[in-house]
Amino acid sequence: MMKRLNTLLLLFAILLLPNWAWADASWNFTSTPSTDEAALKADGTNWTYTTKNNRYANSKAIADAQLTANGQTLTVTSGLYFTATAKDAIRIDVNKRLGLNGAGIMVRIPNLTAGATVKVNFGSSSKGTERSLKLTNLSETTFSSSSNTGEDFSATVTADGDVTITTIGSVYLFSITVTENGGTAIGTKADIADHAVAFDSQTNQALITNSNGSLKYYNTADIAKIAIDEDTLYVRGSDWQDIYYTPKNVTFAKASGSNTNGNVNNEDGKVEITEAKGWLESAYVKFKRFGGYTLYHVYIKGGNFASYTRIDSMLVRSYGETYRADMVGLRAGSYDMKVVPVSKGKEIEANANEATAMAVQNYDRSGFAHLNNKGVGAYNDNGTLKSDARIIYVTAQTAKTVTCDVKTGSKATNVTTCTGLQSIINAYQKGYETRPLDVRFIGLVEKDDLDAISSSSEGLQIKGKNAYSNLYITLEGIGDDATLRGFGLLVRNAANVELRNFAIMRCMDDCVSLDTDNKFIWVHHLDFFYGQKGSDADQAKGDGTTDIKDDSQYITVAYNHYFDSGKSSLCGMKSEAGPNYIDYHHNWFDHSDSRHPRVRTMSVHVWNNYYDGCAKYGVGATTGSSVFVERNYFRATKDPMLISQQGTDAKGNGTFSGETGGMIKSYGNVYADKGTSSNYTPITQNESATSFDCYEVASRDEQVPGSVKTLVGGTTYNNFDTNSSLMYTYNPDAATQVPAVVTGWTGAGRLGKGDFKWTFTSSDDSSYAINAALSEAIDKYQSKMVGISAE
Repeated sequence: MMKRLNTLLLLFAILLLPNWAWADASWNFTSTPSTDEAALKADGTNWTYTTKNNRYANSKAIADAQLTANGQTLTVTSGLYFTATAKDAIRIDVNKRLGLNGAGIMVRIPNLTAGATVKVNFGSSSKGTERSLKLTNLSETTFSSSSNTGEDFSATVTADGDVTITTIGSVYLFSITVTENGGTAIGTKADIADHAVAFDSQTNQALITNSNGSLKYYNTADIAKIAIDEDTLYVRGSDWQDIYYTPKNVTFAKASGSNTNGNVNNEDGKVEITEAKGWLESAYVKFKRFGGYTLYHVYIKGGNFASYTRIDSMLVRSYGETYRADMVGLRAGSYDMKVVPVSKGKEIEANANEATAMAVQNYDRSGFAHLNNKGVGAYNDNGTLKSDARIIYVTAQTAKTVTCDVKTGSKATNVTTCTGLQSIINAYQKGYETRPLDVRFIGLVEKDDLDAISSSSEGLQIKGKNAYSNLYITLEGIGDDATLRGFGLLVRNAANVELRNFAIMRCMDDCVSLDTDNKFIWVHHLDFFYGQKGSDADQAKGDGTTDIKDDSQYITVAYNHYFDSGKSSLCGMKSEAGPNYIDYHHNWFDHSDSRHPRVRTMSVHVWNNYYDGCAKYGVGATTGSSVFVERNYFRATKDPMLISQQGTDAKGNGTFSGETGGMIKSYGNVYADKGTSSNYTPITQNESATSFDCYEVASRDEQVPGSVKTLVGGTTYNNFDTNSSLMYTYNPDAATQVPAVVTGWTGAGRLGKGDFKWTFTSSDDSSYAINAALSEAIDKYQSKMVGISAE
């Protein structure tokens, strides 16, 4: 029964019509869906199989109910109600017919409209012997046939309501078709939608969750009406109708759109502003070169700026005939920006122009990195820069020459002017400097542009003096094109470090390695691309992407875009002393292959991530870890969840090098391809009490019993997620909304989805080979930035 109509976003009126009875549909009993056959095979209690006839027969009486097997409604007969008092009365001959064995077996077709036509193709189970069907609410009272190969018989519904067909002797049913007023049957049999479309996060869509958990999508522009009659859902277009019997719910997803432009009035004689938008704690304007001017001052007003305040000149960049200015460090609110051309040191106010009403939002500060902790990195929680923070701007031209005074001793006079990015960060390792540092990357920065790298394996190193040293460092990109290529980042012995809004290409080993004694690290809104090829066979795309290990704790990895990563995130080694606490949320695993994440020992919350064409597996749990996998969206993802040496993992050679198992708690996840392939449906404790992929709970706050243990290792789930003293506050999106949120304007990856765009095709869904075209594009990428519009 449909318990509720769950509408997250009301896009149009939904009509609830309790006596609505237009129901064109058809049932073809000569074709048995593979999902039905699998369910019948798994249900030895209610169905008996005969090899000779490839037949499943009911083992128990059925009283006016739909046919089910292994807890799910059979698609081939869904929507029809059967009554049979004896066993072996209903016979499903796979891909051949439906046998009704004996007299008094009734089939009920509910809620038909007067004037509709019912056509039944049936025959006698004994060739040459006439057998009949008794009919109610039809213009004919009986159909009779002596053929055992099937004949068509038709009659008209005489009154609104149910139609019943009752056997007088044993018969074979081949099909039933219902058409409205003699027309063509334009509906479909239950849960198989002819007019459903592919998922599209860029379009407003209705999402129907079937009784078996699979999803069907409809563009709302194509729908004329949705109606519900008891447990039946009707989706109707201008000249078609699809019918769902006992669906779970219907929801609506709004298209992931771009934020609207600010208000701009481009008058003659003024700088032409071509784009003006607010984003997350930032806003920007794009404008055309005006006259012969090459220098512009840009001002901002709103939020924490009561009047127009000039932004740093490094934030205004030239792209040839166009310019762009970004302002960061903004609290949520409405902002205006003004562009003023400058000639010979004087502002030409008469030619200035402004953009107004740009909406700025705060970053989502959910996650363990923010639990009982304020101001990760150089920024306050409201988005503004901390009052004593220093800013350094790093470009390809300044990475070796940028300077910063850093306190390097206990005395007030122990201040060193450090030159070069790595040298400045290294000075913080001495442990005397307490002022936050904001490193702002502009454009493309290559490994050879740096003054040095302190990690020979990773690249740029951020390291504290001792374990968990508070550094309050933010590394961020300006605009949509900040990119690091040829190196990655190693964070060690550090606390309160933030990485945001830049891309990493061709890292040396890992894009980001949080290795050894880190705490309160926030990795968000980054774009991750292929690394350098390693020596091992599984390192063709680089070694790792975001690895977290060796007692790194209270880490949040959120809103990142993984482009075909080979190994997305290793989380934990075997040496951790405690459960630590890590979370991954709102990441876009865009055709990445595995480790989303691969967890050892840690307590990890994996929520609201978009698994989009992941070829090997989703989440992996080993070595006594506890992983809560909540409200994620899995599309074309092979093996969404795996526990080492049990469930799906135990069916093959094993995925996790023989490690013992960890425990996965699952709640509210969506498997968009459920029913399409066994790869897309995890095994829960409901299918196997001991060898499962995840323990599925009915509510988010349900605990996993202590009696539930991993098959290998015998470890239990620690229920960290239901302990209010351990968990943070968060507001998860419904899983059906995740793709739109993650791919939307403020979703995963850099501002505006970055300047490097790449769209995968369906052929990439099951491939874990390197995408040669993507690889070439990464190597050929060049920034379009010409320079800084500075004095």
